[in-house]
Amino acid sequence: MKSVVRTTAGGPEVLRLVERPVPEPGPGEVRVRVHVSGVNPTDWRSRQRALPPGMDEQVPHQDGAGVIDAVGPQVDPARVGERVWIWEAAWGRPWGTAQQYTLVADRHAVALPDHAPFELGAALGIPALTAHRTLTVHDGGPGQIAPGTLRGTTVLVAGGAGAVGNAAIQLARWGGAHVITTVSSPAKATLAHAAGAHHVVDYRTQDATAEIRALAPEGVDIVVEVAPGTNAALDIAVTAPGAVVAYYSGSEDEQLSVPVLSSLAANLRWQSVYVYTVPPAAKQQALTDVAVAVDARALRVGEDVGMPLHLFPLEHISDAHTALERGLVGKVLLDIP
Repeated sequence: MKSVVRTTAGGPEVLRLVERPVPEPGPGEVRVRVHVSGVNPTDWRSRQRALPPGMDEQVPHQDGAGVIDAVGPQVDPARVGERVWIWEAAWGRPWGTAQQYTLVADRHAVALPDHAPFELGAALGIPALTAHRTLTVHDGGPGQIAPGTLRGTTVLVAGGAGAVGNAAIQLARWGGAHVITTVSSPAKATLAHAAGAHHVVDYRTQDATAEIRALAPEGVDIVVEVAPGTNAALDIAVTAPGAVVAYYSGSEDEQLSVPVLSSLAANLRWQSVYVYTVPPAAKQQALTDVAVAVDARALRVGEDVGMPLHLFPLEHISDAHTALERGLVGKVLLDIP
């Protein structure tokens, strides 16, 4: 089978296309014939780091979609032939989705409805599960999103044209929230509107604090934050008492510094969200809710919902990583032959 591997840290050039034997699933595993592999910022960032301990090579990419073609012991044989989306395939494992066949634990392959394209399945994983957690961490428990669960809540999504931002807008709208988002250009504003945001603020041409305060006079309840170090002052200025700023990203040297008394007086919570280590109950709730949202057609990808697709052939994986690293807007995917 065709497979991409890396044996060292570095730039896109460390990704090599090789031929390997088709693997056999072990106990509790399924083998998926991958049709589309999703590329996320975490993929190019992890490529720049050393391999996990005990591994001498690794197939990249956490997300993907395809069809189960074999199962190991302790897995229901009826799953063979099932269309699925894959999450965290390469987290602590050598088998990612940048190959024709991959092995994952049974629960890491989630049923994908017939109406949902593989491109959508490969775009879920990290973005959708992260978005779900940022929208639910405020309640202190696993947190459910379903129609009506966010009614009466105002959500601010920073970077509404990004993959997580797009998923957060769609999920928040599905849950009944009032959604405001910030973007950096008219083109990104168009995408954020298409995703379903009620209001879009271009922070480069508008006074973001004044605009958001005018749209939400009582303050924002949840901030889905992509750049906490940069946006801390804005977040403090627009949040309601008891709000939560759920941040899920940041550069290597980014620092978060907040005035203690302002956060204290407002009972403002700063909550990090790292999808890989989200508590098990919350992760399971996210998987359940995302699957239901996909089935209900409430979570989609494509230009019409503000998430244009960029499909690269498997052998051009280096180009896909480079494009994403340089800020290509939309969802970057690999077409697996």
